[in-house]
Amino acid sequence: MASSASHFLLHILFLFLHFPSSFAAAGLTNLVYKGCANQNFQDPIASENLKTLFTALVSQSSTTNFYKATSGGNEQSTTSITGLYQCRGDLSNTDCNSCVIKLPNTIQKVCDRDTIAARVQLVGCYMRYEVIGFQQVPATELLYKQCGSHRAGGSGFSERLEAALSLIPKGVSNGKGYYAGGYQSVYVLGQCEGDLGGGDCVNCVKKAVEIGKTECQSSISGRIFLQQCYISYTYYPDGVPGAGDGGVGVGGVETGATETGGGGGGGRNNAEKTVAIVFGGLAGLGLVVAFLLVLKSAFKKKKEHYSYGGDH
Repeated sequence: MASSASHFLLHILFLFLHFPSSFAAAGLTNLVYKGCANQNFQDPIASENLKTLFTALVSQSSTTNFYKATSGGNEQSTTSITGLYQCRGDLSNTDCNSCVIKLPNTIQKVCDRDTIAARVQLVGCYMRYEVIGFQQVPATELLYKQCGSHRAGGSGFSERLEAALSLIPKGVSNGKGYYAGGYQSVYVLGQCEGDLGGGDCVNCVKKAVEIGKTECQSSISGRIFLQQCYISYTYYPDGVPGAGDGGVGVGGVETGATETGGGGGGGRNNAEKTVAIVFGGLAGLGLVVAFLLVLKSAFKKKKEHYSYGGDH
């Protein structure tokens, strides 16, 4: 029969093997911003329709990264609710589902539970809903911006940023509405809402790029969220953390050795990232196991000391 110490070591091993993916998923659900309408539902049926909508949206998040639905059936009714969710373009179905599951509770925590319209953006996904007939803002309306407090020093940053940001409109025009890539240590990401057409998507991210350049200027990072698209960029003046070993930059942008390229991360980068995680985890596990063995030895000696040493 295995000793209690062996069971404990096996438990630690299990935790370490599951830690990397759990840690990565946790960061995806950090709150970025919220938007809440000032008016509340006037009919309790609307509240029930909202619950039904949340259930329908979450149920789809394990199979697709974008889904739109209406709850209440009658599109002329003031109690019918329409809504959608979208996950970042590089997320797996599992990570998308883990992110979207958090949205209904987050929305009702940061907004009034009965507000007639709300939008919440997490790092990895967002959800919005509104009652039928609620006035929508234009696709290119600025909802939220965040410019890094650190400024780029030296010359040449503006040119690097300009070149990197210019990749986004070209990248999203491939019909997928998502792009991640970079140029000379400036890494960028852009995404459009799932049902925004190719030309409209390009125009939306172009608008976001212009706002980013105007509002953030020499900031080494920025995030711009419009109604139906968003962009982000991060500049690493001291070198890319993890470059060459499959590291990942802010917002999920791949920061591997290749600095020009797009998409949500290729197979080679993903493989490198997985290997780095596994070996990093094993290295950490080795240290923990070594520490536990020393601890076990110390306890054993202590037990022998008290068992055979008499009174002290």
